[in-house]
Amino acid sequence: MMKFLPGSYAVLLALPSPVAARSPVEVLLTGALETDAGARSVVELRILNSGGSTEQMILPDRIEARLEDAGSVRNIWLTRADATASELMVPASGFALALYQIEAHEASAGSLLSIPAWSTPTVRLHDATSARFAATGESAPTVRKTEIVAANSPVDRRSGNAFIDNLAPYEPIYGVYGPGTNSEARLQISFKYRLFGMKSGEGERTSWRNGLHFAYTQRMFWDLGANSSPFRNIDFQPELIYTTPSRVLTSGVSIVGQAGIRHESNGRDGLDSRCINSLYVMPMAALPLAGDYDLVVAPRLSLYVGDKSDNPDIVRYRGHAGLFMEVGDNEGLRLSTSTRFNFGSGKGAINADLSYPLPRLLGGGPDVYLFAQSFHGYGENLLDYNRRTSRLRIGIALVR
Repeated sequence: MMKFLPGSYAVLLALPSPVAARSPVEVLLTGALETDAGARSVVELRILNSGGSTEQMILPDRIEARLEDAGSVRNIWLTRADATASELMVPASGFALALYQIEAHEASAGSLLSIPAWSTPTVRLHDATSARFAATGESAPTVRKTEIVAANSPVDRRSGNAFIDNLAPYEPIYGVYGPGTNSEARLQISFKYRLFGMKSGEGERTSWRNGLHFAYTQRMFWDLGANSSPFRNIDFQPELIYTTPSRVLTSGVSIVGQAGIRHESNGRDGLDSRCINSLYVMPMAALPLAGDYDLVVAPRLSLYVGDKSDNPDIVRYRGHAGLFMEVGDNEGLRLSTSTRFNFGSGKGAINADLSYPLPRLLGGGPDVYLFAQSFHGYGENLLDYNRRTSRLRIGIALVR
């Protein structure tokens, strides 16, 4: 579930594990062995998405598999083929194909193969290359490129454009409301865009550039109770981020790292102007818990750079440290918390989001989440960076 979606202060960009518990996504391993140009054996993974929305899958460079051959059982490593991207967007009610390689001497026709970490069933391998091309005398093909399958309407602007293929959620997208304050409603939109991506259906060689993204988040604080219902403050947050490929350990723990440079401002002038720039690093780990639950932990360290004249003492209220934690069921209840703190001044803030799929409450209906959000501490927005507030709001989320 490499979702990468945190709260307001420590951003988790993706769920490092390719398939989370009770996810609508299922990985099927085929039993056909084909030979690529480097004389390595290639196995195919068919990633199915039975859900109603596009799912983002992060595929590790290597995954441990179980091979049984001639009565002996051993563990081997499957390596992601160059033609398969590390990050796939699997369309709703569609599928994507991913290719993994095995050294030629590791597996042969008749061997039994499975991937325990992804709970794939055991399949018997057979030599698809020889069966398909021996009769015609044709040479074996090179590795096929990753294939994305989805139904397109005649006016679907995804066709021929890389934009949708490279676009993904970042932080939660929601609208919440709580009466009795000067910013009753809080709205947020957020996305990230892979800068060196691919067009739909095209392959991509493994490169460090695959992890480079542009991200944008916008938070709007709306004073619905005032005359003409103005927006009291809007925070604009563009950033350049780099996410490392995910690693799945033998224990089932998934790890990934993120670093970035972030600009934050509220687009105002005079005494209400706020602006801050920061560099940060954030390692992340996803740990499977009992049942269908997972725990995500992501500590964060920030360094403020550039001009801070609009808010010269902001570090006193924000500090350099933060922590994002999330626990929940991918198809049920989820609690996410984001904290930041200054150990010297004792000041900081905590933001907590609680969400649950609305269709599970209604027995169907709109594909959104019931979303409750609370905040306590300093700086819910940039304008109020040195003001202490407490808020409780309820609404809906498109992305949690």
